[in-house]
Amino acid sequence: AHETPIGLLPTDDALDRNGLNVDEADLRELLTVDVEGWRAAVPQIREHFAMFGERLPDQLALSLNELEQQLA
Repeated sequence: AHETPIGLLPTDDALDRNGLNVDEADLRELLTVDVEGWRAAVPQIREHFAMFGERLPDQLALSLNELEQQLA
């Protein structure tokens, strides 16, 4: 596995692809992180979390803050 802004992702050689018809270029694309896409999603996630107000578990808010920092 290798570290990414959203956490650990497997390396392309760590996956059992027996029986799958996925070429190397497609696999690399599947295992990349769209950082800009995730950055754009953070405000949407915050808006969704706001629906829960005080009932939102603190850890979820902390995790979102950490994600945002990792994406910076």
